[in-house]
Amino acid sequence: QERVVESGGGLVQPGGSLRLSCATSGIIFSPSLMGWYRQAPGKQRDLVAAITTGGNTNYAASVKGRFTISRDNAKNTVSLQMNSLKPEDTAVYYCNARGQLPAPYNAWGQGTQVTVSS
Repeated sequence: QERVVESGGGLVQPGGSLRLSCATSGIIFSPSLMGWYRQAPGKQRDLVAAITTGGNTNYAASVKGRFTISRDNAKNTVSLQMNSLKPEDTAVYYCNARGQLPAPYNAWGQGTQVTVSS
């Protein structure tokens, strides 16, 4: 069964940086899409950034220019470098991996807390 596990969350001051990492297991072929989502208290889970196998990326408008998503297709891992963090970036961040081989799957991690506060 496909699994993803996030790491790297924590407490950081405004303007600081954090790097989130996501490891996978049980995935044979490189996921067609890997991404990061976040959910703040009382809000829905929203896309932060996503990246295809070919390296095409998509970012939420609120993080463009500050966050960078990258992936290692050989290891089926994905990372999110977060710079110039703001208090409004505070949320639980979730890793997602989806693909179609050998059967369709859509795997979520358990989430990692990111808190931006002075």
